[in-house]
Amino acid sequence: MYVCVWTLCAFVLTWTVLYITNWKKKATELEDAVVEEKNDGAADVIIVGAGVGGSALAYALAKDGRRVHVIERDMREPERMLGEIMQPGGRLMLSKLGLQDCLEEIDAQKATGMSLYKDGKETVATFPMDNNSFPYEPSARTFHNGRFVQRLRHKASSLHNVRLEEGTVKSLIEEKGVIKGVTYRNKAGEETTAFAALTVVCDGCYSNLRRSLNGNNAKVLSYQVGYISKNCRLEEPERLHLIMAKPSYAMLFQISSTDVRCGFELLPDNIPSISNGEMVNFVKNTIAPQLPLKLRKIFLKGIDEGAHIKMAPNKSMGATLSEKKGVIVLGDAFNMRHPSSCVWNDGFIVGHSHSTSPSPAVKQPW
Repeated sequence: MYVCVWTLCAFVLTWTVLYITNWKKKATELEDAVVEEKNDGAADVIIVGAGVGGSALAYALAKDGRRVHVIERDMREPERMLGEIMQPGGRLMLSKLGLQDCLEEIDAQKATGMSLYKDGKETVATFPMDNNSFPYEPSARTFHNGRFVQRLRHKASSLHNVRLEEGTVKSLIEEKGVIKGVTYRNKAGEETTAFAALTVVCDGCYSNLRRSLNGNNAKVLSYQVGYISKNCRLEEPERLHLIMAKPSYAMLFQISSTDVRCGFELLPDNIPSISNGEMVNFVKNTIAPQLPLKLRKIFLKGIDEGAHIKMAPNKSMGATLSEKKGVIVLGDAFNMRHPSSCVWNDGFIVGHSHSTSPSPAVKQPW
């Protein structure tokens, strides 16, 4: 009897030791797997789009310790004629993010206000100085949008926990209403997937992911027509020059030490053709004669020298939150408004951009 009892106790003790040892081994293997998963390049956040918003967000999240995977369709320098003005509030936000140096080395120009022309009269509106909480003079900056975007991308990718990759996101990976990641085609043409706890969609006004998230449709209100007059400088380069013309407005401002952005707005009906020369004739015969003489020569310089005329739709789209979990939509993929209405809002990038950051609007007396 005693032998049986001791044999049974030995068996139970041996089984218990083996069970605990095996359990500890499995726990260790699980911990190692978790560590390996964390170290295999997997991201905490996927950002679709490396424009102004995507690049700035990637830098901010990475500085906070997050692992960020940014997927951008085209890593070449963008050639946009929108998003070329940063208001004082935008510079303040840029400074708070530690990105103020991205306005350096791109030949950005200082802007202190706007000259408004109507019916042969001119008035000047400067940036407000009351309750000045800026650590510097509250002036704006104008620049080539593509140069600024490239500086932001370079700044973000300089952090070790940011992976900036060229690729085209085809779709979102969804499980039971939760976005788990994305399917995309990389630069080599291979279709692959990426997973993260959070996916941020900020791939611009032409987003191909918006419809699957909130179904919003953008309305085209008008078209922005623009070109650059090179090797010239405005008499008052620190001002944006806005002319109330017909059928809408025209604008000139310095975007580098030698380049002036010239542009105007057209309604959707009866847009002159750029390809057959109708637009050039429209500029010369309809828009230019309405400009003050001190601006007209520069406005026509680009046309006479064969500047590349570009046209972009001015879109409006209300913001609608997605009900799906694991995803956030930002920037022009989220909401858009007419760029002219942004000129005097103290946002991140405004003036010729569809959307702004959520900073307070500063209303002007005129």
